[in-house]
Amino acid sequence: MKRFKMSSDINDRRGLYVEVRNNDVTRAVRKLKKLLNNEGMIKDMRKNEYYEKPSAKKRREKQQARKRWIKEQEKNKENW
Repeated sequence: MKRFKMSSDINDRRGLYVEVRNNDVTRAVRKLKKLLNNEGMIKDMRKNEYYEKPSAKKRREKQQARKRWIKEQEKNKENW
């Protein structure tokens, strides 16, 4: 039988977490939002907020790739 370590130590926590100090919840919320934004979770949540048909997703990704390609071509043209 395996035994699992149950600990509330901060070093054992996984994932994102923010500690609230001196009952300053607003600062903790700001830090949490910043962490979520840096991880890209907010962008992911907004993207998954509504269902997108596979054909629409494919079209959008193709447009984004074309836009990146054109931007890269313009950048290379300036370096000549």
